[in-house]
Amino acid sequence: MCGVIGIYSKSAVNKKLFYGLNSLQHRGQESCGITVSNGDRLQREKGMGLVIDVFNEENLGNLEGNIGIGHVRYSTAGGSHDYNTQPLMAFAKGIEMSLAHNGNLINHQILRTRLEEDGVMFQTSIDSEVILYLIARYYKGDIVEAIKKTMKLIRGAYAVVLVLKDKLIAFRDPLGIRPLVMGENEEDVVFASENAAIEIVGASNIRNVKPGEILVVDKDGVHSDMYSNCDKPCNCFFEYVYFAREDATLDGTNAYNFRRRSGEILSQEAPCDVDLVIPVPDSGIPSAIGFSQKSGIPYAQGLVKNRYMGRTFIKPTQKEREMAVKLKLNPLRHVLKGKRVVLIDDSIVRGTTSANLIKRIREAGATEVHMRITSPPVKYPCYYGIDTPSRRHLIAANMKVEEIREKIGADSLVFLSMEGMINASHGKVDTFCKACFDGNYPVDPIVI
Repeated sequence: MCGVIGIYSKSAVNKKLFYGLNSLQHRGQESCGITVSNGDRLQREKGMGLVIDVFNEENLGNLEGNIGIGHVRYSTAGGSHDYNTQPLMAFAKGIEMSLAHNGNLINHQILRTRLEEDGVMFQTSIDSEVILYLIARYYKGDIVEAIKKTMKLIRGAYAVVLVLKDKLIAFRDPLGIRPLVMGENEEDVVFASENAAIEIVGASNIRNVKPGEILVVDKDGVHSDMYSNCDKPCNCFFEYVYFAREDATLDGTNAYNFRRRSGEILSQEAPCDVDLVIPVPDSGIPSAIGFSQKSGIPYAQGLVKNRYMGRTFIKPTQKEREMAVKLKLNPLRHVLKGKRVVLIDDSIVRGTTSANLIKRIREAGATEVHMRITSPPVKYPCYYGIDTPSRRHLIAANMKVEEIREKIGADSLVFLSMEGMINASHGKVDTFCKACFDGNYPVDPIVI
């Protein structure tokens, strides 16, 4: 899970990209970068850390031009190193190009080996460089044809923005697993992982980039081409459960409404005799509101969030995640003391956060701590961009619900049913990727 943005404008894009990346910061906190074209050459600035820390007036001032792309990174394929920071750059056949990618290729290692055998020397350890090198290899004056030939080879999830000196290109995998949206106004055409990044720069008329669609923006306007037409998209369900910001509307589903409805449905599937409904901020808040409103149990803020902490799930190591939970959330003793509470969270992946929070909530004086999760158990690894590469890291893959309850120390534990989650989305069961819940992968992760 990363965040990408691309802007083609009649004016300078450096600060627009900066503001857009800030609105996508929740999608990746390890590194970030911006590439801008001034019409003659590409200029890039990048670094490890948050957008607000990497960029300043000086290095933003170096990014002169009206076409550009940006990226915030959460590592999946490849480690958390400076050399893996995106956007990536390539020089081939007399042109410069720069690429930013959200997603994960399941066959990148095979493709990388083939390219290395042909003499290609890679500068990073990430799958995104395979996409860039394939496009550069196939480019013979027609960028769309080069992308189509690349898409024919790569498999998995990808939402990509690509900048040449005079063009901005965006394309999305044939199943639409990773999100990509487009917006425009009289001055700008913007592509981004979520609509917030588009709205913050003042663009509107937002639509989804279609699965398999290739969009090229140049001086003549916006041109759409299709690599393939998708009858059954497989939009990632975990986007709505956790990753997307509350104000994100992706492929017709709004994250806030989905989470609120999930809480309402869960209150009916698993009622609880308690005094207070307590959310785990931030993604658990809409669900707790829905649970409270439907059940009639008072809603209360029982955990204070340190707003300067990032998201604990996407910390790269287990030790960092455990420390981040302590720093991020602190129980409100005066709210919790002597109360029976139900704790609402979006998911249990490794169990780190839940066990830590329940222990501390009890220490703050709560007499009972029940837990309700607004998604089914995460039992299977994701090969399309979420950092759960092995089932040994997933608590629900190795324990039954009752065993998980004992492990995290809750008085009771219930997960939302798959049917409930589908109903919360108002969607059809065959329009989502649910592989992390049911093991049915839309793209076979075993590549020979």
